[in-house]
Amino acid sequence: MRKLFGTDGIRGVAGQFPLDRKTVYAIGLAVAHSLRRQHPDPHVLVGMDTRESSGDISAILTLGLCQGGAQATSAGVIPTPGVAYLARTRGFSAGVVISASHNPWQDNGIKIFGGDGYKLADTVELAIEDEIFARLSEMHEPAASSTVAPAVDPDLPSAYIEFLRSQVPDLRLDGKTIVMDCANGATSAIAPALFANFGGDVQLTHVSPNGRNINDRCGALHPEVVAQEVVTRKADAGITFDGDADRAMLADEHGKVVNGDAVLLIAARDLHARNRLAKNMVVATTMSNMGLEAALRSNDIRMLRAPVGDKYVLEEMQKHGAVLGGEQSGHMLFLDRSTTGDGMLTALIVLDILQRSGRTLSALTKDLKVFPQVIVNVRVREKQPLDTIPAVVAAIRDADTELHGNGRVVVRYSGTEALARVMIEAVSEHVMQHHADRIADAIRAELGA
Repeated sequence: MRKLFGTDGIRGVAGQFPLDRKTVYAIGLAVAHSLRRQHPDPHVLVGMDTRESSGDISAILTLGLCQGGAQATSAGVIPTPGVAYLARTRGFSAGVVISASHNPWQDNGIKIFGGDGYKLADTVELAIEDEIFARLSEMHEPAASSTVAPAVDPDLPSAYIEFLRSQVPDLRLDGKTIVMDCANGATSAIAPALFANFGGDVQLTHVSPNGRNINDRCGALHPEVVAQEVVTRKADAGITFDGDADRAMLADEHGKVVNGDAVLLIAARDLHARNRLAKNMVVATTMSNMGLEAALRSNDIRMLRAPVGDKYVLEEMQKHGAVLGGEQSGHMLFLDRSTTGDGMLTALIVLDILQRSGRTLSALTKDLKVFPQVIVNVRVREKQPLDTIPAVVAAIRDADTELHGNGRVVVRYSGTEALARVMIEAVSEHVMQHHADRIADAIRAELGA
């Protein structure tokens, strides 16, 4: 069982285990040694988001990489999918991103991609973990004077921007007003240059990172912010990213939030109409609304469900040969274009569909009838298997019995935070809330932090 790697790399509070100096240095050493088993002279690309701690973590990790026998080059502040793309296309042995995605500024993380642009296999992560723990017992913290930030190659972000432009060569936004919330994160360094050539009036918000305002009452965790801006500015659409821009949420011209389920529907129908949706299939997750499944079915598109986490969506897509998959939270995978979720690519694809169809976002999603859904988060002190807790098992069983096929119950742990998530869909909002609260109370009583 993995102890450091979650569904999206290693994550924690900056300066505390596992993101203290000693452990970060050990991570760099272990990654370098893992790469050297396949590459005699590994070269690693390092990118980061705008958090106060990202520069220091990058420097310490680079020290470990170099002393472990690897070279390191930095792309500076760049979205996570940019690192995945550049690792794959520029001959790097691996790509590493210093980011905690949608988490607050105090947190940070380390995400690792192979030279193929995909996240590492579980077996590789386990082997890296084993070496990290072995080294922690025998090494000292590196001296502050020994860490030097890796050299930044300024051409790398430009290459990523050119890739994004190439995916929508005919996109023009003339006559359109688009509000774009960059979450004071990694897109702040990319969006101005990327959207300079598409025309239209693209109004960027939250593009002034100060190290501590990333995701702070803005970005994909707060899509209602950009939705309100759309109404206030009388815009045609709004787009909002998380801190490292591997996901995006949207808002239509009426200020209604358009989440990942709706984006999946829009993209699936467009690909299907152009005979580009492999096997007429999309992969969503256990959290995706039943309404999405029904809307896709009306177009003879089959929906498969994977566990939450873009890593698991990808596995299911590769298993079944699908080219489109995603999560309600806004992670979208277009496997014919990219190896990982890319919020900016998602935004460009949706804008391109709007232009080609001549329709609005609200028109493209008007028949998506969303079942009422509630999600209750419970902070936990440990992640004990939920099926071993009698009170939780009983509460879930009672909910399933009463819903009797007219709803869904999903109870799971977050892969990136110390949270248990209780999700229930049902026609009756009263029944839904009652059972969600009962299951959450059972978890809280046993495991509450």
